[in-house]
Amino acid sequence: MAQKHRYNNLDDIENSTTFTDFYRWQKERKKNKKDLSFQIEQAPLKEINKLNSNRTTASITWIGHSTFFIQMNGLNMITDPVWANRMGFQKRITAPGISLNDMPEIDIVFISHGHYDHLNFPTLKKLKGNPTYYVPIGLGYAFRKRGYKKVVESNWYDSFEEHNMTFSFVPAQHWTKRTLTDTNTSHWGGWIIESKDKEHSIYFVGDTGYFRGFQDIAEKFNIQTVLMPIGAYEPEWFMKVSHINPEDAVKAFLELKGSTFIPMHYGTYHLADDTGPEAIARLEAEWESLQLDPSHLKKLRIGESYWL
Repeated sequence: MAQKHRYNNLDDIENSTTFTDFYRWQKERKKNKKDLSFQIEQAPLKEINKLNSNRTTASITWIGHSTFFIQMNGLNMITDPVWANRMGFQKRITAPGISLNDMPEIDIVFISHGHYDHLNFPTLKKLKGNPTYYVPIGLGYAFRKRGYKKVVESNWYDSFEEHNMTFSFVPAQHWTKRTLTDTNTSHWGGWIIESKDKEHSIYFVGDTGYFRGFQDIAEKFNIQTVLMPIGAYEPEWFMKVSHINPEDAVKAFLELKGSTFIPMHYGTYHLADDTGPEAIARLEAEWESLQLDPSHLKKLRIGESYWL
């Protein structure tokens, strides 16, 4: 039987935590209970009717966690679509910004990696339309065996052109696993979505720790809007390699030379020991400490749209 290919991070940096580390974390977690009743804000007015009829204006709508509904050049696109009510033993903390039933037909789906909070096949089964799935190399088989035909596998820095758009898969520092035997047998990364006229560029970072790859990406792309993770970083001794903290997220944004920072990956599932309000408070404090322009930080409420 052929040995499965295993993918690596830049500089071969590994997520080398052990079962002993995990046990230590769980013991710490029991002593460090967090109040999950204080939730991040949801948008009171849903813009779904406007989004359903929109074919001309670029927009970004935060559904929650790492799920964004993006419209550009008349295309309906979505990142890491997850509407699941549970993630493992944890119940979803905040409802999706838009009901799955209310979503329009989707043309393009971008998957960052195979972890269950980013790739949820029950959600994909319910998406309207007949989308093309852009996925990391190694994940295509999981899609094809479920009957999906329009699947494009991507290695780092692969680019694809469709409908006067360019989609590029770029590195992240992470790992992946869906079963006991498939650790790192598919890749992980982020997606850069660019209009052909370069009027708009959106970088969906995916899941990542802070790494030198941000500087490399900045050299290759002119990035405007950055969808940047800020949550699931605590305890940092356990999470640091794979999940970026709010302060390092700001550092990465400055290296990317982006114009708008939209935070994500917080406040939807309690995946680590930090909470959504804690993550956003640290982000705001770092932004203020560095005296950065407040207009460049766009904290979307769940279900809120940002019109480019």
